[in-house]
Amino acid sequence: MNPINSVTGPLSAGQLGRTLMHEHFLFGYCGYQGDVTLGGFREEEYTQACLKAVEDARAYGIQTIVDATTNECGRNVRFLKKIADMTGMNIICSTGFYFEAESSYAYWNFRKGFADIQEEIYEMMMTEITKGIDGTDIKAGVIKLASSYNEITPMEEIFFKAAARVQKETGVVIITHTQQGTMGPQQADLLISNGANPKKIAIGHMCGNTSVYYQTEVLKRGVYVNFDRFGLEGDLFHTPTDNERMDVIKALIDKGYGSRILLGHDSVNVNLGRPIIMNDFMKEALKDANIRTIGAKVLPGLAARGLSDPQINSLLEDNPMALFA
Repeated sequence: MNPINSVTGPLSAGQLGRTLMHEHFLFGYCGYQGDVTLGGFREEEYTQACLKAVEDARAYGIQTIVDATTNECGRNVRFLKKIADMTGMNIICSTGFYFEAESSYAYWNFRKGFADIQEEIYEMMMTEITKGIDGTDIKAGVIKLASSYNEITPMEEIFFKAAARVQKETGVVIITHTQQGTMGPQQADLLISNGANPKKIAIGHMCGNTSVYYQTEVLKRGVYVNFDRFGLEGDLFHTPTDNERMDVIKALIDKGYGSRILLGHDSVNVNLGRPIIMNDFMKEALKDANIRTIGAKVLPGLAARGLSDPQINSLLEDNPMALFA
């Protein structure tokens, strides 16, 4: 069994414990790197915010956090290792890129004129998983992929194909971003048709869609589904409510899919660049957009829907362990 890469070294699946499958300690929308004069890196402030996030996650038994921040959106493996060293939290970081409209694909479009970028992307991912990231020996433990709303663009497809090849050769877990829950079946089909193992794929943000039929169409491919945007709900995020998401989880468990559902928040504990200006509307919209929500709201909500303690614990512990094993 291959070890799981965490930012502090290899783990076994049995060491994961309760796991959040999609969070962000640091995240910056592409372009924040050009605003460093007024939006520079505030080490002590960011450290304290991330230590608080770990404390909040620990309050309901979380032992492992998958940081889904992609290479161009502020991934900082030295900072993640610092937080892991200070807290003992298992942190698994990603290699990969975000969806096209919010990524830095201009770089790859430029390189496409004179290089085989699918080979280069494969090489990048392979190196970050097997050797280390940015001159360190810190290795990525998952590949993060993303597609656009109602389409997988040609550039995004290149990343999916490169990732499938890496997954086939290394066994590494692939997690994805679906824009508002669209393209789940297509993501799974693209990866599997290019050699990826469906048992090592978690299709993300599927809680953006409340159709049980749609969810089962994805699950029939043999992959996992991530209900990983708890706390981000309503019109601002173009998403269902948390109560609607919990109803879908209950329906899927009743259909026998309880062993292939994973949980997370897509929380951003630090926004890189200048601080976000929080008006009253934003404060209300973001009041539950934090790493506490699953413990405070979702676990009691699932219990109120009749799920047993073992069924609930499977979502946080048994299922991630099976995915990574």
